[in-house]
Amino acid sequence: MRLLKGIFKFYISSSIHVALAVCSLSYITLLTFDLPIDKILLLFTFFASISAYNFVKYYGLAKFHHRKLSRGLRYIQIFSLISFLSMVYFSFQLQTQTLLYLIVLATITFFYAIPFLPKKIFLEGGTNLRAVSGLKVYIIALVWAMATVIVPFINANHTISLDAILTTIQRFLFVLVAIFPFEISDMQYDDLKLGTIPQKIGVKNTKIIGVVLLIPFFFLEFFKDTIHSEAIIVLLIVIGLSLISLWKSHARQSEYFTTFWVESIPMVWLIFLLLLIA
Repeated sequence: MRLLKGIFKFYISSSIHVALAVCSLSYITLLTFDLPIDKILLLFTFFASISAYNFVKYYGLAKFHHRKLSRGLRYIQIFSLISFLSMVYFSFQLQTQTLLYLIVLATITFFYAIPFLPKKIFLEGGTNLRAVSGLKVYIIALVWAMATVIVPFINANHTISLDAILTTIQRFLFVLVAIFPFEISDMQYDDLKLGTIPQKIGVKNTKIIGVVLLIPFFFLEFFKDTIHSEAIIVLLIVIGLSLISLWKSHARQSEYFTTFWVESIPMVWLIFLLLLIA
């Protein structure tokens, strides 16, 4: 049992779970628009997600406490290095225009973690994009939306249609709502100057906004040129799961409620889509 707990903790802490969530959203895009199922793109997305998330989460620890890292963090460092090298390997097999677009997303991720802004303007000691008051959730949602919708289109050499743009907006709204439980859970740890949505308007109002955002997330589907009944059914399931995760969120909840259950929603979304179109 102790071994299983250790494996599960590593699975979550090393960002494998969140990487699978990102890959699931990319896979959903490929299925929805009948794009070729590009395994190279999915593998790149998987390893790039691990590299990016671990860079953001552990950059400070690795930089300032590299000699005092616990054994678990050292394993994560090694795993992150392997993931980064794998990402580089698969990147050479992607389309050139895809790489150019990914460079933009990588730059945003880099400055999300690396200090480069004047300290006197933003948080004390926080000079990266992550420290800009109220900006964090929108950066994450934007990067996820672009990486899981626009990138698959570009890599497949397909024109970005109106349906793709609407799907990008839907994906942005979905990720934004999915982040709210994390924001609520982290309230007791976040600096008040960070200006997260729950800090600014409270937990109850954050949940209400989440419910409101799920309305356009659903109804944008009906503005598309191509409407699939399967997609409508799955969207209703996703909305139901998102509502449950949102309303069950509170400041002192288990860390695995967000890092496992909430981040599992994209995988459930993919599974139901595969079952309905099979």
